[in-house]
Amino acid sequence: MALRAQQFAQAEQIATNILKSNRTDRHAALLLAHALMGQKRGDEAIAPLERIARRGDDGEVETLLGALLCGAGRATDGIAQLRRTAARRPPYLPSFQELAGQLAKAGQYDEAISTVEAGLALAPGSVDLKYDLGRLLHETDQIARAASILREACAAAPGRPDVLNQLGRVLILHGDYAGAVDAFRRVLALYPDDRSTRAYLATSLFEQGERDAAETALRAVIRGQPQLLGRAAFVMAAGSRGRFFFSQGDVAKFLGGERPA
Repeated sequence: MALRAQQFAQAEQIATNILKSNRTDRHAALLLAHALMGQKRGDEAIAPLERIARRGDDGEVETLLGALLCGAGRATDGIAQLRRTAARRPPYLPSFQELAGQLAKAGQYDEAISTVEAGLALAPGSVDLKYDLGRLLHETDQIARAASILREACAAAPGRPDVLNQLGRVLILHGDYAGAVDAFRRVLALYPDDRSTRAYLATSLFEQGERDAAETALRAVIRGQPQLLGRAAFVMAAGSRGRFFFSQGDVAKFLGGERPA
């Protein structure tokens, strides 16, 4: 309860007290790790997790340990730990995700993609792995393949806003603006105040030639959030059917309903 309430110091104290009486209490070690991570002190959880990991195969503990080792500047050790965990059977799928993420951070995108693909070979229905593969393919400009895998993920989990958002961004690059509009609108049906998604929607609408609808979306983006004016100006200027203004003052007037002089 303390952890869920983000009372990290209290959660740390509870976990520490348990570990004083039982240094190998798995649940207490995990609780301590998350509490310390919440205070940006995750490296202090490495030793307790290593004690638990030495006692036997535990995918959750080992995956968190690998992530913390990487976060503490020990990427070689962390990636090695994650590789060992991902090689175990039955598979612990989050280890594939964490390993792929750490490899991508290290610039090893080909191996990151291969890691997720290996996970999908073991669990072909995993939406999380398909989402991660789609993101990695997007980051490496494999847009057509990214769109294909993300469509599969959306078909399996049509209510996942993270998958829909990623699909929409890829579809913009793929030139499927109608598909992108549909994806972003589905996200906004769940989260109508998501201004970033609404800005992407405006981009898609501009590219479709629906300038009025796009500008209406941008007005909603900046309403009550003037710091987002630069984002709105960029969306208008970057689109092939957008508008360009010489000053942010003119942008503000236009999106506020006035015609600049």
